[in-house]
Amino acid sequence: MAPVPPGIRLLVSFDRDQWYRALTFILTFLLYTSFHLSRKPISIVKSELHKNCSSVSELATNPSSSSSQQPSLQSLHADMDCSWKPFDKSNYKQLLGAMDYSFLCAYAVGMYLSGIIGERLPIRLYLTVGMLTSGLFTCLFGLGYIYNIHNLGFYIFVQVANGLVQTTGWPSVVTCIGNWFGKGRRGLIMGLWNSHTSVGNILGSLIAGYWVSSNWGLSFIVPGLIIAAMGVVCFLFLIEHPNDLKSVYAQNASPGKSVPAKSWNGVNGHTEVYLQYKDNKPQSYDTELLLPRDTVRVPVQPVVVVKNESEPSAISFMGALRIPGVIEFSLCLLFAKLVSYTFLFWLPLYITKAAHLDAKKAGDLSTLFDVGGIVGGILAGVISDKLGKRATTCAVMLLLAAPTLYGFSMISEFGLGPTIGMLLVCGGLVNGPYALITTAVSADLGTHKSLKGNARALSTVTAIIDGTGSVGAALGPLLAGVLSAGGWDQVFYMLMTADFCALLLLLRLVTKELASTKSRPISAVELKEH
Repeated sequence: MAPVPPGIRLLVSFDRDQWYRALTFILTFLLYTSFHLSRKPISIVKSELHKNCSSVSELATNPSSSSSQQPSLQSLHADMDCSWKPFDKSNYKQLLGAMDYSFLCAYAVGMYLSGIIGERLPIRLYLTVGMLTSGLFTCLFGLGYIYNIHNLGFYIFVQVANGLVQTTGWPSVVTCIGNWFGKGRRGLIMGLWNSHTSVGNILGSLIAGYWVSSNWGLSFIVPGLIIAAMGVVCFLFLIEHPNDLKSVYAQNASPGKSVPAKSWNGVNGHTEVYLQYKDNKPQSYDTELLLPRDTVRVPVQPVVVVKNESEPSAISFMGALRIPGVIEFSLCLLFAKLVSYTFLFWLPLYITKAAHLDAKKAGDLSTLFDVGGIVGGILAGVISDKLGKRATTCAVMLLLAAPTLYGFSMISEFGLGPTIGMLLVCGGLVNGPYALITTAVSADLGTHKSLKGNARALSTVTAIIDGTGSVGAALGPLLAGVLSAGGWDQVFYMLMTADFCALLLLLRLVTKELASTKSRPISAVELKEH
């Protein structure tokens, strides 16, 4: 008999639950990657419109242009496709900025409602509808090019609507990943999982950039079709909670035999299944797993089953705010996300001015900030898992981030090498706390012990935390635009102030974590999967 290949031995070494965990991890990663992929085209297309319009505007306003040059100017205008209204006017920066802020503000407001709605609907269906409608509105923006739509109100409406429906994504995927992975290893798992943000941004840039010069409508339509297709995949394959599989296991427990099943609502709103055997003695699913499959199932000892006929009610907005730590982490994320999104929107321009690079090289260099963010998110998760202290981990990284930001503003003027190093360090320290709060911390608070086993608060808590952070995401770029007129130093002072504010908001939780460590050491049992 030939030996079994090592790859097959590896595959069969995983049990059924581990395969379903892997499926949930990969699927939710791809689902939220498609969300970020569909958000990226606006920044690519915006820069193209800015370049063309500014070039033509300079030629059109040149007083030395004679009447003999008018035909060539009109020809150039047509060839460069810079007649696209309403973004061909002198106030195009304000109009393009209005589209950014309409999306971000709608996203921030909608996030508070999204979590509350998501707790009352099946996550799989809620996320599917959100992805399909997001794909629709993303395609609508691109159809504005194909059908020659020049109404600013149309584009603002599409951005607002897309911002609202995209809020279905984050609470839903965090709820799913939190249901499948225990608290003891959430930091590491979610640190790796949160890299979907950077992956989506990179893919979105490549896809949108492929068509931006020839037909920028396709830069939106293709990502819109991708997220809609992923919505169909979500409907077909997403499993919200491990308990949802028990009915499938019950049906497959005795192949070829008719095994009646009884069910009622469990303590967390999920169906608990009980099998009925020949001796008319009901066995729970867990008991069935302990008995031989090919023999008559006879209980060794009585099994006491506690029934709960009623589902727990979804938590209210005020009830979620009363969970210890929700307010502090929400406000902390506001300032942390303010810093992160300011870098997202303004870093390429700053590198262009400080390092004297062209736009393409500055854009490529700015991706190192995202690379550092991936590493920082993973490190924050690993350290917080090891120490069992989420707030302390975030506070230390925020404390180090503020002077690092100041160093970056100084060193970036001394050449490419120091700039690369500081970009990686700043990315890790700025995005590390941001990633940890939006993933592991949100999942921890959504399953806090004060909820007494009610797992239906996870979506609402996640929405409150990320919605508050989105307010900072809208304010950061706006403040940077105002302050940059007085010099980049003022922008960095604003970023350092925001970091210190985020740190101050965590001091109470840090003190509490350190005090609990002194009173009693954290045992290994407490850090295991609950």
